[in-house]
Amino acid sequence: MKIRTRKFVGVFAGAVYLVVYSLIAMAVGGALFMDTHSMVQLAYFVIAGTLWLPGMMVIIRWMSRSDEAT
Repeated sequence: MKIRTRKFVGVFAGAVYLVVYSLIAMAVGGALFMDTHSMVQLAYFVIAGTLWLPGMMVIIRWMSRSDEAT
C-alpha cells in the first residue's frame, strides 16, 4: 500500500478511533464516577484523557511507514 493511501485511510481510522474512544470514556466516567468526589472524577478524566495516545500513536506510526518495495 502506498503512503498516500495509508495516510488517507489513517485519517479516517484516527477520527473514528477518537470519536469512539471519547464516547466510551465519557460513558464509563458518567456511569462509574457520577456520585463520587470531584477529585476522583478529575483523576479519572485526566487518566482517560491521556490513554487515547498509545492507540493513536500506533495509527500514526502505521501511516508514516515508507512504501514497501514492489
